[in-house]
Amino acid sequence: MDVRTRSTTVTQTHREAGVAVSPPTTIVTATVVVDNPLAGKGLVQDLSSLEQIGNEAAELLIDMATASLAAVGISATEVRGYGKGAIVGIDGDREHTAAVLHPRFGAPVRAAIGGGTDIIPGTKKVAGPGAHITMPIGNKDDRWVFDDMDSVEVSLPDAPRPDEILISLALSVGGRPHARVQKPTS
Repeated sequence: MDVRTRSTTVTQTHREAGVAVSPPTTIVTATVVVDNPLAGKGLVQDLSSLEQIGNEAAELLIDMATASLAAVGISATEVRGYGKGAIVGIDGDREHTAAVLHPRFGAPVRAAIGGGTDIIPGTKKVAGPGAHITMPIGNKDDRWVFDDMDSVEVSLPDAPRPDEILISLALSVGGRPHARVQKPTS
């Protein structure tokens, strides 16, 4: 995997709707931009090279994300929610992002946070530099935990270039600030 750019962000919400959030809710995003070895090659049936990139990217992203959490005093085992996303440059196709995100991406993430029995919700698209991607976040063990249903947006001004893939992971701790929407009882 040939990485051109790495980026992490930590967003902590300390106040929402005029009321303190204690402890603050936290969302960390870790993003890498890598070369797409299949860019410009048309319809390629064997996507195994991208599946391998997905696994390697997940290992790097989870290390970046958990290090960022640790820097603000949060353990990886406190993660409640996660999400993923990828943008393939215009010389690739959307299936390239599926190969990166689905077959082998989840195992390193789950191992690092001590589990995660539910899917890692994700999104994907084809776009050029500076494109935004909104990644859904869901509870790692039960997608129906409303408090952890959220999203985060990622964008890098110069990525992805036509022959690249931007790959991102989001981890959340604490759910939405002051979450109070409940499942219907009837």
